[in-house]
Amino acid sequence: MSVIDSFDYKDLDAQRVGRFDFGINTTFIVYRLNDTIIDAGPSNQWKYVKWFVKNKPFKQLVLTHHHEDHSGNAGAIYKLTGIQPKAPESTVEILKRGFRIPPLQLLIWGRAGIAEAAPLPKELRFAGEKVLAISAPGHAKDMTCYLMQDRGWIFTADLYVASHLKLLRKDESVPMLIHSIHKVLKYDFDTILCPHRGIVENGKSRLQAKCDYLLNLSSEARELDRQGLSLGEITRRLLGRENLLSLLSGYNFSKKNLIASCMRVDPSRFQE
Repeated sequence: MSVIDSFDYKDLDAQRVGRFDFGINTTFIVYRLNDTIIDAGPSNQWKYVKWFVKNKPFKQLVLTHHHEDHSGNAGAIYKLTGIQPKAPESTVEILKRGFRIPPLQLLIWGRAGIAEAAPLPKELRFAGEKVLAISAPGHAKDMTCYLMQDRGWIFTADLYVASHLKLLRKDESVPMLIHSIHKVLKYDFDTILCPHRGIVENGKSRLQAKCDYLLNLSSEARELDRQGLSLGEITRRLLGRENLLSLLSGYNFSKKNLIASCMRVDPSRFQE
């Protein structure tokens, strides 16, 4: 049964959709700030995203990265409205050639078809206001956050989602994620607009908490490794046994992936 929820935040309006309601990771929020829509939502929720797109006029569709929950309807929106999606250059290339989606993600979000996106303009604006595009790899190599400095708002893509990670995909990197969080934290902002968590007040402190958690988890994992424990033993001691989601994903999404990536963190790179 699909999850449908519309809400407003100041002059922002949003639509949360999802095939399943198994927590925030299985739902997705498409945001619209006046003339700009941020991310296209999953293709299996097109009939609801289509309504959201047609409900009010807009001039611009901007993508944060290529993942199917973010880009799934990009081509359909272009076909429906004639508004070509804009995206980071690396995202443009991925959407042009297509990409593989693991079975569990395919079930949750649906397919992501080939899409012809245009590179972000040198001067990006949402609702006439200047926006800074910040490359933030780790979750995906092409992931980009959009900072509205005058408002203190930041569209974080999947950089935040939660302060405490318990699982990680095989293709994600904790060292890169920490580096990206450090980079974003150098800017001033208060409100995170997350496509899964939603509106996050005190966003800078919440993102800092995620960074601290990952650094602490990495330190604990490395210490247990020095004591001679195996990866499986370290994972069970720090995070417990794998859960059903790990099993259903074929361990593409797992606690062991998180600990293995944490063990590759070099703490000296992130010292003040």
